[in-house]
Amino acid sequence: MKQNKTFNQNLLGFGFFHGGMKMEKSMLRKNMIHTLNAMEAQIHLHKSIQIHKKLLLEETIDKSEIIGITLSAFPEVETCILIEVLWKLGKKVAVPKCEPSTRSMNFYEIVSFDQLEVVYMKLREPIVSVTQRVNAAQIDVLIVPGVVFDRNGYRIGFGGGYYDRYLSGYTGVTISLAFDCQVVENVPVETFDIPVDCIITESERILCNDNDGVEK
Repeated sequence: MKQNKTFNQNLLGFGFFHGGMKMEKSMLRKNMIHTLNAMEAQIHLHKSIQIHKKLLLEETIDKSEIIGITLSAFPEVETCILIEVLWKLGKKVAVPKCEPSTRSMNFYEIVSFDQLEVVYMKLREPIVSVTQRVNAAQIDVLIVPGVVFDRNGYRIGFGGGYYDRYLSGYTGVTISLAFDCQVVENVPVETFDIPVDCIITESERILCNDNDGVEK
């Protein structure tokens, strides 16, 4: 009986710890979104293009055939202009379609923005009937979105958990695009969190599997 009581207390303690971490993540996410929303549109675009230029210098991008990338919505780093550049470079671009009932997602290749439709929360997603599904193993580089990042590659997303689930079965290269202000000292890490390989900001290239791997 005593053992059961101790076990239950441990579970209760874990619950408080887990709940506290969720709350901390939520607060960091909320504060960062507030900061990003305050960025002037012209500065946002200028910094986004700086990030695009640094990304396109990546050897993994140069050698890739298929790139997975999310269609951005302000205040995320802009990606629609980037997608057009990737098309011009002859790259295949795959974008995600989310399944809210299972919190999962699949990627579909698009060759035109006309192959998109507006879904819940005004997000744009590929029209399945006019696009071709791309398996995780086919994606050479995956551009992983997020709100807050640390230098070890851990991230706080928008709270849906879609990328956490997808990354658990993805073995290719992962890169995140972020503004300098989105990179903090550390973020709360849970057991299912998977770090990205590299973060590119307007002023830095952070190699996350190497704490000293920062280039400006």
